[in-house]
Amino acid sequence: MITHPFHPDRGAEYSYVRVRVSWGEERVYYYRDGEQALSWLPLSWTDLLSLDAFEQQSSGRAHFRASDLLAARRFLDGREEC
Repeated sequence: MITHPFHPDRGAEYSYVRVRVSWGEERVYYYRDGEQALSWLPLSWTDLLSLDAFEQQSSGRAHFRASDLLAARRFLDGREEC
């Protein structure tokens, strides 16, 4: 399924032919309905790309607020090294 939010065929499902690296990126090759030529999309625009370990574990949640992390960084920047 195409998952890229701005792609005109978002939500469309196609049977893919192959996944391969081309021009430095992973691409999904597929036939569109009624067309003989292969089309392609970046793998990251589809649901074929599995989530990395961090995304699976976090489920889209963050453990820290950005403002707290920035405050911690400012605190550490102000300290002298031992």
